[in-house]
Parts: sequence; structure tokens; C-alpha cells
Amino acid sequence: MVVYESHSLGRSQLVHCALPHVESVSVGLWFRAGSRYESAGLHGGAHFLEHMLFKGTRRRSALQISEAVESRGGDLNAFTSEEMACYYCRVDANHLSLVLDVLFDMLWHSSFPAAEMVRERGVIQEEIRMYDDQPQVVVQERLNQAMWPASTLGRSILGSLDSVAGMSRADLMKFWRGHYGPDSLVVSVAGRVEADELKAMLAPHLQVARTAPHQAPWRPVALKARRRAAAVAEARPVQQCNLAIGVHGMPRKDPRRYAEKLLSVILGENMSSRFFQTVREKHGLAYSISTSVSHFNDTGAFYIQAGVDPENARPAVRLIARELERIARYAPAAAELRRAKDYTIGQMKLGLESTTNRMMWMGECMIGLGHLVQPREVMDIIEAVSPEQVRQLAATLFQPGRITLAGVGPDLEQAVVDEAAEAFSLLG
Repeated sequence: MVVYESHSLGRSQLVHCALPHVESVSVGLWFRAGSRYESAGLHGGAHFLEHMLFKGTRRRSALQISEAVESRGGDLNAFTSEEMACYYCRVDANHLSLVLDVLFDMLWHSSFPAAEMVRERGVIQEEIRMYDDQPQVVVQERLNQAMWPASTLGRSILGSLDSVAGMSRADLMKFWRGHYGPDSLVVSVAGRVEADELKAMLAPHLQVARTAPHQAPWRPVALKARRRAAAVAEARPVQQCNLAIGVHGMPRKDPRRYAEKLLSVILGENMSSRFFQTVREKHGLAYSISTSVSHFNDTGAFYIQAGVDPENARPAVRLIARELERIARYAPAAAELRRAKDYTIGQMKLGLESTTNRMMWMGECMIGLGHLVQPREVMDIIEAVSPEQVRQLAATLFQPGRITLAGVGPDLEQAVVDEAAEAFSLLG
């Protein structure tokens, strides 16, 4: 049986999963340093910093960083989300020591070259423009802005063209010093390496004099009570009307999040789901329709996305609203819930065949929950969810005042989206 272990590294934490039967190892260095920790004037700073940590240290240039890993067959990458940042690599286990040296060199000793910052500013602005040309991305951003108008959760992680243009080297270095230090570090490793060997490799990299970071706390979300669904529209020269529906959902530590996941599977995560079978297969209104869930420290989101002909926006939303009403009123049949559980657990098992996904599992547990959770524990909790628990959660979530509808489409008028959102008035 695979065992996930947690170890103290003095000021830092290590989570580890030994897999002696594989050739690779995946390592991630995790920090509580996402976009929610940005100050008002640092929109996009957490993501900009992620880019800059690849741009050179006192010992290595940007090219030498990538060559050191890629010449050993490894993949080096990073991501920044709302509440965390991770720098990770998958490589032949024989080269783990070198990869750790590269990663810690980036994280502790980056030099923030001025010329590299000028170039990277332009790269990020092109990244922003790239996503701004994708209506599926734009509608999600407009939805988040409407769901969390007074929170950093409502801002794009990338920042805006203007905010990125105004970012200084001093701004990024201040954020780096305040959020990247041994006291906030979680090291997550999965693959062909034993714990004692790994600790010996890590020890030299944790003897840094950097003081404990002084993190600006993220601000809890303050939601205004409302009785009706909110709606926002944006006209774009595209062919489809892209719809995104957001429901204020469960925080990361809420035990109901497992029922929420099953609710998402039942409604829209695969081809057997209710939305796919109704909106696409029965009525032919959409090619793509799906659901997903996101969890944050103090709130969450249940998302529904679809792309439809502009003339079908209102009937598609009505069908969606009817399915939300149905599952909030009537518990799913035992067989339907059984299929959802089997799908969820099966997807977990398939995903955890990857050393990278095992590393991600452990890192997200430690950063998000503060403790390690064994996958088997989660599977057991999922197995225990009852049909009535799913229905009760649906009744809690699918209230008009918790729902926001966003639309991006050709000549799309606010009145059209407002009228479509009226379909949610039958809920609750």
C-alpha cells in the first residue's frame, strides 16, 4: 500500500510518497502566495513574480536554469492560483539532487535582472491578450468579477495590461521577501526516493537566514445578500454566446464539499451527466456544456459553462434552471449516485498513477487544509455520501441570490442576459 507521510524540516514541512517501482520523481515547492495575498496596487504581482523566478540567479542565467533540468530529461514548470504558488519538476530519480539545487536556487537566490523584467513584462502582456481573445476565458473572468466584486477573487490572476505595466522590480522583490521563506514552505515529493535520503538532500537548502515572512493576510469575502440572480453581459465579435453560471459554494474545509463534487459529476462532468444528456443530446442546444467546482479558504464556487447559438441562450438557461430545481427537490436515485461515486473514485485512482499528481495531492492538502489527507480517506467519505445529502446541498446552493449569470456573445445586450437569468427565479 502506498503511504503518504508528513515530516518536519525545522521551519519548513515535507510531505513524501515513496514509489520504488517507478523511475521518476516529482518535486514541488509550495507557498501560500497566490493572488489573494496581493495588495491593492499589486494586481498580477504574484503571477509576475512566478515568471521572474525563472529569469536568473547569482549562479545561473535563465537559459542555464532550463538547460540544467531539460538536459536530464526533466520538465520544469510553475503555477500561481488564488491562494498558492508551486514550482515543480518531474525528472529521472537519479537527478533529484540536481533538480532540488536548481529549484532552491530559483526560490532563494533569484536576481531579478532589470533587462529580463522588461522583456517578461511584454511576455505577460501578450499572455493577457492571448486569453482576452478567447471568449470562454473572458466570460469566466466577467463571471468572477460579478460574483466577487469587492474581493481579489474577482480579479484576473494575470493582472491587467495597465497593472503589469506599472509593476516595479521593488514591488516584486517586496512580495517575494514577504511570502517566500522557509517558514511558509511545503516541499512535496513523490517517486523513487526514500524519506531519509530525501531529507539529507534537502538539508543544505533549508539553512537560509531569511527571516519569517510577514504576510499580508488575505481579506475574507464579504457577500451582499440578494434575492435575485445577478447577470452581466458583454458584446464581442464572435459567433457563439458563451454562458457561465456561478453559484457561491462550499469553502475548502467544509465537509459538504464531497457531496458538492458528486453533485457536479451528476449534473455536468461527463457525457452521462444530466446537462449533457438534456441540453446537448436531447435538445441539441450546445456542443459543450460542463460543470466544475472550486474551493477557497472562506468560500467556493459551483460553475456551469456552455456555448450556444445566441438565439438559444434563453432556452438553454431555462433547461439548466429546471435541472437545478429538479435535483434540489428530488434526491438522485441510488443508481445515479452510485455511478457518480464510481466515476469520481475511478478518476482519482487514474490520476494518482502519476507521480506529479501524487505530489500535487500532497502539496494542495498541506497548503489548503494544513494537514495531509490520505486518498483512501477521501474515497471512504465519498462512499458515505447519501442521496439526501446531495439533495440538501443542492437546495442550499441553488437559490436565486447565490447565482450569477455571465454572457459573452455577438451584439449581446444586457437585457437578454437579464431575461435569461429570470429562469432562476423558480428556484428556492
